[in-house]
Amino acid sequence: MKTAAGIGDNCIDDYTHIGRRYPTGNVVDTGVNMQKLGIPTAIISTTGSDENGKWMIETLTKEGLDLSHFKVAEGKTAITYMSLDENDRVHGEYEEGVLENIVFDEEDIRFAAEHDLVFTAFWGKAENVMGKIHDLGAITAFDYATTDDERLPAMLEATRGAIDYGFFSYKGIGSRNDPEPRMFLKRMVKEYGMKVAVATFGVEGSLAYNGVVFYEGNAVPQPNVVNTVGAGDSFIAGFLAGVLKGRDIAGCLRDGARLAHQVVGVFEPWVIEE
Repeated sequence: MKTAAGIGDNCIDDYTHIGRRYPTGNVVDTGVNMQKLGIPTAIISTTGSDENGKWMIETLTKEGLDLSHFKVAEGKTAITYMSLDENDRVHGEYEEGVLENIVFDEEDIRFAAEHDLVFTAFWGKAENVMGKIHDLGAITAFDYATTDDERLPAMLEATRGAIDYGFFSYKGIGSRNDPEPRMFLKRMVKEYGMKVAVATFGVEGSLAYNGVVFYEGNAVPQPNVVNTVGAGDSFIAGFLAGVLKGRDIAGCLRDGARLAHQVVGVFEPWVIEE
């Protein structure tokens, strides 16, 4: 059976104004969703020694993730204070806590590379180890977040040649049918060595490029959107689970869209079974 590992961040999202909170983080959300899709998944990260850290470990243990390389450091778990604009999540103040000093050592790198696929994200602080993991033979994936972030060029440079599957929430001009996003994805493959570059456009769907062909994916309409948090992470989880299950790119885009459809219909970043 194919396996995956997420290396990067974990935090608590706190909606103080409505009294709701949950454990999360890009690699956490992606990892939990992949585990739910039948891919055994490990999370490599560091949480705090506070009650939030205990809650994080209890939650991920309950979800069945491998936490053998999930560390606890003295201090506070990272926390993001969130709000809602109707049903769209808005990120507020961020307290980095123990993630400020997170380090991925050689043992973390070795362990990660034992898995078939390793994923991380823009805020995971793992960009400088992905090359080593890639060189050890793992398939690698990176969530580069939004294309309009001024830090994106530096992140792309740090991971040049190290990422097989790159994901972008496209914020440029025009829709997926316009030349600009297609030129962007071509550049990601040609200049940065990605095997497949994927852009998402919210309700407009997605677009993937493998160096030869463009693939268009449609969003699955959700009439009862509760919270858009986790939409991107769940799309990536569905896509990457499809990769490990041998699906073609078109199938992976469909799998990602179906999972994102489910997740935006609940408040949390993954569907919780009672």
